[in-house]
Amino acid sequence: MADLALNGGAPLWSEGWPAWPVQTPRTLENAMRCLQSERWAISGPRLDSDGFEQIFAGEFADFLGVPYCVPTVNGTSSLLVALEALDIGAGDEVIVPGLTWVASASTVMAVNARPVIVDVDRRTLCIDPEAIRAAIGPRTRAVSIVHLYSSVCDLTAIRELCDRHGLALIEDCAQAHGAEWEGRKVGGWGDVGAFSMQQTKLLTAGEGGAATTRDETLYRRMYQLRSDGRSRVALPRPGEMELSMAGEVMGSNYCMSELNAAVLSGQLLDLRDQNTRRAGNAALLDAALAAVPGVTPIQALPQVTERTYYYYTFRIDPGAFGGHTAESVSAALRAETGAPFQPVYPPLPRHPLLRPATKRRYGAIPGLDGILKAAVPQAEAVYRECVTVHHSALLADPARIAVLAEAVAKVQQHAGELDAMATPMDNPL
Repeated sequence: MADLALNGGAPLWSEGWPAWPVQTPRTLENAMRCLQSERWAISGPRLDSDGFEQIFAGEFADFLGVPYCVPTVNGTSSLLVALEALDIGAGDEVIVPGLTWVASASTVMAVNARPVIVDVDRRTLCIDPEAIRAAIGPRTRAVSIVHLYSSVCDLTAIRELCDRHGLALIEDCAQAHGAEWEGRKVGGWGDVGAFSMQQTKLLTAGEGGAATTRDETLYRRMYQLRSDGRSRVALPRPGEMELSMAGEVMGSNYCMSELNAAVLSGQLLDLRDQNTRRAGNAALLDAALAAVPGVTPIQALPQVTERTYYYYTFRIDPGAFGGHTAESVSAALRAETGAPFQPVYPPLPRHPLLRPATKRRYGAIPGLDGILKAAVPQAEAVYRECVTVHHSALLADPARIAVLAEAVAKVQQHAGELDAMATPMDNPL
């Protein structure tokens, strides 16, 4: 095989990968209908029919099999309204995973509560139920889990734990639109499901979010919390406002725009087919990588009845790659293919965006300094060993998927050429 492209050799592939997001005729049609209307926000007067925000809320709830959906401006705000609706605040603790995006912890601090960071299950990369069990204390009010990359948390074990200890369960489904556990879609197992529709997500409008629930009381609270405390008028007439100041709580403005909802309504039509295509190509990649020494695709737990792939993820044995970690291997794979390979998130206690000392208002949260000292050895191991590739690559023609596996084999065989490169574990964040 030729030298690595990273060091001047010829790349295996240079013809690009499917673009993301995908423009579709229905998305463009919906967007133009919204722009040509006189209503671009839920806070505008009602027209002759339901607005896109209400339409999408119903469509997404039906897709998930839950009765209630509250669209929000982004995924972070969906977590915030979930926490506030559950009345979590000063003096409370919320258990969060040690491998996740920073919002899992920052939203807890934003409601003046303390995030308790626990380790993950090395098999799935998701939060470890046994670590949750060990962390439950007298101030614990909720567990906020994340279905990460292409995995679903052990919902049976975690739901049982929460029920036994009287804890609320928040499901962060930002990376799992359409995934199922024992035949039921995620987002309907917790007290609240929180979704993101940011640019890279499986369902996207550039930005957007949603909070889902089966509980009518939580639904009413979340609706108002994201609408500056306003509730929806029961039977609004054309020309009148749909939001009333007859709410029951004080909230903030996290409302989704009509334009974002219009885009999401169009995009949702293609999500099932896209998920099916990604899953088929992921199975091909699983089979191809099985022949590469030192490479193991991350497998789902057996209760996952429909698997989605936000990022396809596999583990490397650094010993089979010249002692190099996922950062170096990801860089080499990007150079070989142009595909969006990268390592997983840094472990949350040392995530570069988790900097509570920069927010004066967090200073009164008891024990907050300790969150940056949390021990998460499994998350550290995952960071060294796991490589991901964005789901857009899995929308390619099946014949092209072989290129990804070929690149992994090439990098593995030429791992000695990576010796001059610094690895991330040599340079602490």
